[in-house]
Amino acid sequence: MTISQAATKACTISALNTKKQETTNSIESGTILLPGTDCIIKSQASLSAFTSYRVGGAAQWYVAPRNLEAMQASIKYAKERDLPVTILGAGSNLLVSDRGLPGLIIATRHLRYSYFDPQTGQLTVAAGESIPSIAWSAAELGWQGLEWAVGIPGTAGGAVVMNAGAHNSCIADMLVSAQVLLSDGTLKTLTPEQLGYSYRTSLLQGSDYIVTQATLQLKPGADPAQVVALTKQHKKHRLTTQPYNFPSCGSVFRNPKPYAAGWLIEQTGLKGYQIGGAQVAQLHANFIVNRGGAKASDIFCLIRHIQHQVQERWSILLEPEVKMIGEFQAACG
Repeated sequence: MTISQAATKACTISALNTKKQETTNSIESGTILLPGTDCIIKSQASLSAFTSYRVGGAAQWYVAPRNLEAMQASIKYAKERDLPVTILGAGSNLLVSDRGLPGLIIATRHLRYSYFDPQTGQLTVAAGESIPSIAWSAAELGWQGLEWAVGIPGTAGGAVVMNAGAHNSCIADMLVSAQVLLSDGTLKTLTPEQLGYSYRTSLLQGSDYIVTQATLQLKPGADPAQVVALTKQHKKHRLTTQPYNFPSCGSVFRNPKPYAAGWLIEQTGLKGYQIGGAQVAQLHANFIVNRGGAKASDIFCLIRHIQHQVQERWSILLEPEVKMIGEFQAACG
């Protein structure tokens, strides 16, 4: 079994008879009841509804656990059948191939809980919690530290994996620990040092570890009105400088310091450049937007075109921040 990290009715552990479940599979409807749970594994589920780009083919199998035990059961199911596993959070930093994905796609978006500990100033949050939602919750309590994250699309789990950041802050700055699920179904707690953080990346990428929860160090005790005001300011800045009127994945490329990727792309004259339904955004050149009817291949080819043009002019190869999974054509016309 291999694991890649980047809904239908969610599910929990159930007292249902396992043997009965194994035989209660509906071939006609393309669903399977996950043994030991009330989870329904769906066949050929379209992934376009689960990515912020609104593109992508079908999952061979798809399941959306609601708790850790159901997550473990999903991993066990895949392992016993030698199915590759792909972890799907909010799909906000993801480009899924038009050809879809093989194996079992496990959505973490229903793993949701959060706990603010006033004695330690620590926030423990499940992998499926929305980053903007926890940023607002912290602000309303007068807890400082997450104001910058209000405009970050995605989940806590994805933010830990990608070391999400904005406004000169990032998850690595405040992470106390991350709980991960191993491929054998056991849990392990990792420190930031063990995660090997650097700019928009960590050792979790490409590993078999699945983030289930994270603990963040914040600063309680501030005036909630002031924290909310600063959070609103960050949100306003994002809305006025980045395109939110069309589906996108956020920033497409990492910034090659000392340059900003958006500036390089704009200076290359690519603002507004379009392939199929995919376009370099007019408001911010480091965004590719789905203007309507775009295919994953349109976005992929536009990414490659941008890389080629910027390298030709600046001798800089832009590194994608968006994670591309599945099979893409090697060459674009």
